[in-house]
Amino acid sequence: MAAPNKKNHDRPTTGHSWDGIEEFDNPMPRWWLWTFYATIIWAVVYWILFPAWPLVRGATAGMLGYSSRADVAAEIQAVDDANAVWYQRLVDTDVNAIHEDADLQRFAVNAGAAVFRAQCSQCHGAGADGIRPGSGFPNLNDDEWMWGGTMDDIVQTVTYGIRNEDFPDARYSEMPSFGRDELLTSEEIDQVVNHVLNISGQAHDAALAEAGAEVFDLNCSSCHGVNGEGDQFQGAPALNNAIWLYGGSEAEIRASVTVAHFGVMPGFTERLNEAQIRAVASYVHQLGGGQ
Repeated sequence: MAAPNKKNHDRPTTGHSWDGIEEFDNPMPRWWLWTFYATIIWAVVYWILFPAWPLVRGATAGMLGYSSRADVAAEIQAVDDANAVWYQRLVDTDVNAIHEDADLQRFAVNAGAAVFRAQCSQCHGAGADGIRPGSGFPNLNDDEWMWGGTMDDIVQTVTYGIRNEDFPDARYSEMPSFGRDELLTSEEIDQVVNHVLNISGQAHDAALAEAGAEVFDLNCSSCHGVNGEGDQFQGAPALNNAIWLYGGSEAEIRASVTVAHFGVMPGFTERLNEAQIRAVASYVHQLGGGQ
């Protein structure tokens, strides 16, 4: 074993010793201490100048009065001010003439996309293709429109919504629950379900479908059309294609006939201003080749 270094015998230690190894009590380097003191001073200055200490309903304001919320609000206001002229043009232009102005249409679609992501994507999906097939949240990327796909139609739908009690002008229709309310027998429901499967091009029982044609004509055609083509005035969906709001399998159609669905869409007239409603209508209109 090497002999201990004699020149270290007189140096102070911390008193810690492990397996004959002692820890010297050397002072911290001056530069490190001064850096540490500077950070303490800076922390105190920061506490005085900037918001720092949380309180029950807020935080200390700081002598400089700085607010990150105020900065964000100012930035938002600056953007709103820059877009104000475009929003005014949206309001002043007939909704059916917006697409005739290329610059205004471009602004409306971009602004509407932002509104859609914030207000509509929760139900209709980020890509406007609905949450999932059969969920009751319609896909807005196709050209199938339950309540009409003109700009006027879309603006009214966005403004007042569907089947909600907040606005008298909300679009409204209600399908009877033919099974729950005993309007049709179980046999008649089987028949009309197979008729709908037939006109929508799906596998079906031919005998039941033939009998179901009469059941459909007596109970369903007044809303869905003689050939199942639907009626946009009543919000009655077409049944002769492969687009289904609540699913198009035999079991799903039977469930819809037995206990009718009653989907509700909120109206946005109290959440969005007129320009924003026109913008999101322009965005939705161009997605599905609006009418």
